[in-house]
Amino acid sequence: MKFSKTLALLASAVLASADNTITFISQDALGRTIYFTGNPGSAPVAPVHVAGGENKTVPIPPHWVGNYYAVTDGQPNIPGMLGEFAFDAWGGNNFFDVSAIVNPNDHNGVKKIWPVGEPEPFSGCELFPCNFAYYLPDDLQTKSSKKSDFYCTLGTKGALSVEERSLMDVPDHSPSYGREYVEGRKL
Repeated sequence: MKFSKTLALLASAVLASADNTITFISQDALGRTIYFTGNPGSAPVAPVHVAGGENKTVPIPPHWVGNYYAVTDGQPNIPGMLGEFAFDAWGGNNFFDVSAIVNPNDHNGVKKIWPVGEPEPFSGCELFPCNFAYYLPDDLQTKSSKKSDFYCTLGTKGALSVEERSLMDVPDHSPSYGREYVEGRKL
């Protein structure tokens, strides 16, 4: 009995310290550097380079809240389309969205975010503009998942046919959440 209690405590400690991850998927031949900006109190996440055509998984600290953006090699470091996260937030959920508020004209950086192993919920789209990104401060586009591992696409797949585009931006029927849920003000 004492051994099982010790094992249970050890397992819960390991789970509590387990990192979340974001796997960046480059969809073209361009390299990009991902810059992370944590909210006050969030641990820093160092910039990471993702080569063209590469997938790179980045560990994200527990309870990290903030955003990131991608800068194409050789371009000035100017924030563009944002990936935003609140990991291990209210109710044990991970909230996320793709935000076009800072620069809606960035169609070459962050594209779409979704949990590993699930097609929904997702935020963002492969071709902008679309109806699945956060454009205004009061948009209800923030998604939630209990999963701790996410995918984020970067760049473009090139010219797509109308049929391919319609298959890529299928409606997401999962609920969206306002800021009060993300911040735990809505109980």
